[in-house]
Amino acid sequence: MTDRAEVADVAALAGALRKAVRGEVGFDATARALVTMDASNYRRVPLGVVAPRDAGDVAAVLEVCRARGVPVVARGGGTSIAGQATGTGVVLDFTRHMTGLLELDPGSHTAVVQPGLVLDRLQEAAAPHGLRFGPDPSTHGRCTLGGMIGNNSCGSHSVAWGTTADSVRELSVVTARGQRLRPGPGWAGAPDGLRQLAETELARLRTGFPDLPRRISGYALDALLPEKGADVARSFCGSEGTLGILTEAVVRLVEDPRARALAVLSYADESAAAEAAAGLLPFRPLTVEGMAADLVPAGVGLPAGGAWLFVETGGGTPAEARARAEEIVRAADVVDALVVTDAAAQRVLWRIREDASGTATRMPDGTEAWPGWEDCAVPPARLGGYLRDFRSLLTAHGLRGTPYGHFGDGCIHVRIDFDLLTEAGVGRFRRFSEELADLVVAHGGSLSGEHGDGQARAELLPRMYGAETVALFERAKALWDPDDLLNPGMLVRPARLDDNLRFSVLPRRPVDVAFGYPADGGDFRAAVRRCVGVAKCRTATAAGPAVMCPSFRATGEEEHSTRGRARLLHEMLAGEVVTDGWRSTEVRDALDLCLSCKGCRSDCPVGVDMATYKAEFLHHHYAGRRRPAAHHSMGRLPEWLRLAAATRTAPLLNALTRGGPSARLAKRLGGIAPERRLPRLATRTFTGWWRGRKPVGEDSGELVVLWPDTFTEHLSPSVGRAAVRVLEAAGLRVALPPTLPPGRGAVADGRTRAATALLTARRARVCCGLTYISTGQLDRARTVLRRTLDLMEPVLRAGAPVVVLEPSCAAALRTDLPELLPDDPRAARLSAAVRTFAEALERHAPHWTPPAVGRPVAGQTHCHQHAVLGDAPDRRLRTAAGLTGELSGGCCGLAGNFGFEKGHFEVSRACAEDQLLPSVRQAPEATVILADGFSCRTQLEQLAGIRGRHLAEVLAQALEEGGAGE
Repeated sequence: MTDRAEVADVAALAGALRKAVRGEVGFDATARALVTMDASNYRRVPLGVVAPRDAGDVAAVLEVCRARGVPVVARGGGTSIAGQATGTGVVLDFTRHMTGLLELDPGSHTAVVQPGLVLDRLQEAAAPHGLRFGPDPSTHGRCTLGGMIGNNSCGSHSVAWGTTADSVRELSVVTARGQRLRPGPGWAGAPDGLRQLAETELARLRTGFPDLPRRISGYALDALLPEKGADVARSFCGSEGTLGILTEAVVRLVEDPRARALAVLSYADESAAAEAAAGLLPFRPLTVEGMAADLVPAGVGLPAGGAWLFVETGGGTPAEARARAEEIVRAADVVDALVVTDAAAQRVLWRIREDASGTATRMPDGTEAWPGWEDCAVPPARLGGYLRDFRSLLTAHGLRGTPYGHFGDGCIHVRIDFDLLTEAGVGRFRRFSEELADLVVAHGGSLSGEHGDGQARAELLPRMYGAETVALFERAKALWDPDDLLNPGMLVRPARLDDNLRFSVLPRRPVDVAFGYPADGGDFRAAVRRCVGVAKCRTATAAGPAVMCPSFRATGEEEHSTRGRARLLHEMLAGEVVTDGWRSTEVRDALDLCLSCKGCRSDCPVGVDMATYKAEFLHHHYAGRRRPAAHHSMGRLPEWLRLAAATRTAPLLNALTRGGPSARLAKRLGGIAPERRLPRLATRTFTGWWRGRKPVGEDSGELVVLWPDTFTEHLSPSVGRAAVRVLEAAGLRVALPPTLPPGRGAVADGRTRAATALLTARRARVCCGLTYISTGQLDRARTVLRRTLDLMEPVLRAGAPVVVLEPSCAAALRTDLPELLPDDPRAARLSAAVRTFAEALERHAPHWTPPAVGRPVAGQTHCHQHAVLGDAPDRRLRTAAGLTGELSGGCCGLAGNFGFEKGHFEVSRACAEDQLLPSVRQAPEATVILADGFSCRTQLEQLAGIRGRHLAEVLAQALEEGGAGE
């Protein structure tokens, strides 16, 4: 905005709001950038954001904005798929303060909630009483009750418990003109004129609204009919923040079955599954969800087929729930079926369904797919025919999509590979949308069956309702909001469905970047577009082994979520709100608390990789500029540690950094948190120990090359020594990488004289580049990695596996190496050769039996192992060794350099307290504390005084104590 008068007006607005409200007022670039988008295809830039503390704040915001003609948009979790959670005026963010569960009455089965309360928090509070809130969208871990009421959300259990409107008793609403109303049944809380409007249009209200379970489109004015109780609260549900601002709600809870079973029914294709769904409703299931094979990952244990129905049943006992599921299996005409009663196994299957909103954003060939026609609904009995016609329409327009969703309610979700980047593609998007709207109406359906109309479909409502009913919607809106202040452009007098597309502001040409981004065609713009706003990263509590997003769980701030950072990167590329490009301080500050844990790489349904984006940003941000001290002290850690080893000054350095003024000075100069203790350096490196060993005979087993990573080499050589002991006990022949560039001789099968050179290598100089990458020193990282590839050529020619003990280093070699050097074929070969400790034993010593430890374990799976490497071999190795129990998820919070950097200590500690520290504190006395990562072990020692051990150390000790494997 360049006009001085407009700038002054915005400044005056911000000042007036700060005087009027107790909550936060944000008109800075970061605050605005974070809410330009929801989970839709649309983008609107607000003037500012207010986080109200109470209904008084809401009323004050409305008064200030009404006086200035500034629109107001209410926003919850920002997971709306039709664009209704974005706006050009002031956005009300209810997720900071108005998040309370004010009352829960088990006797009346009701709860009083504020609009920012996340659904899962209500479910957790209701569960001890055997109750739950019926609707449960797949975003239940981050969607808010206010957003659910605004959209009239449903979820997978709607066949049993209906929509959100079915669960609302009474609302507290502030109108645009400041009136406080309590909508409810019997005309309670109706604005002036609403009853008269309804009573003069009774015939239209009785005949103009399709009768189907998932009619979400338009205003629910038929709820005002006398035979429906003249329920003003119900008619308010689904109004998308256009009628009033919700400040409180009384909601109804339902009894939660004591036991559940899941019948997985297999069909030849999705049409067969769709046609079968309606026939299962008389059995009163809790869910009838459908999805086809192209959304299901391989190896998840579903019965054979091309499509499946997930039919959940409930009962007072497990036997009763199972009996109901088996009854459905017998009645269903299926290809195959499976009944799952184990709760953990059910969660694994449901996770596939819940993640579909993200996984569906990529076609099998990697092509992008988008919402826009995410949730049309037709009568369930007509779903099979509708799906066939829908597929034909896709084909006619040259489009692809994968339908899935609430088959029992006739509601289909789908992401379609629209080209929303070019004028021709946007034109096809419009033509398809118009024809699909007509197809839905021809099948007696609703344009929206769950997520609301927003901007995506409101323009097409006349095709569903006709012009006169849409005019009735406009009259109702005028009674509630005569100044059109609330979320204008939604539902009535809507914006065009192809305006405000969020992709239109991105650069037309690819951005020059350092990483290869192979999954995005080398295009950083496409990488940033991956974030569609599903917001799984905003889940406040970790579930199972999940890692993402530890910094959000520590701070609760949107800018410290994966989605928030992706939004800022999007706005950086757009250049309208964030105007400094790679030099942006807004993006830098948001990325500062990113731990580079890589959790989003695996846990984000669309595979956003914020650790890579952070490294890329830092690379550009500091190009030609002075870097923070921590980038030098910790980013170049391998150099300093090699220097200490070469000069044999480790004992002196340990003495100087143990405490006192010298330690404080070192931390201050190095940009290290004063709360941290500096790790002790090993006085004898791992390779120093290796040189003193008697060489192993070259014909004594399969050759494996043990990678002497920086942490094992200089900080915890005991891990390397233990790994050698175990690998050799398993019959493997261990070598270290070469230290000098090789000649042209081939290593062949690992038994030639060149292989002997490997076995007698003296000094380790290979490096995975991790510390350079995490600090964005990518030019230096590439230099280090090229040198490493030169050194590793004999190993690559021999085809020897490379065993890497430090998970973060293994992950860097597995993924960062080929992505930084995509044009060097050796990078892919070394990446493929990398094995974790457990992988090496499983693949290369499959007949070896580990020693019997026979103790419980606690600790944490390393975040990089979870995200990049996988831990299935580790689980199997622990089981074989008699190590029982599960490791926690999350991130330890130290995360390499992150937890050591000045200003990060409190967040680092909060991340550790999320899962790791509670799990080890609660562990019985005899428990083995496992922590394969040096950072994890350091965090345990410094925050809890607990010694964690690498799995190799545990097995080596067992071997020494006489439990030798065979």
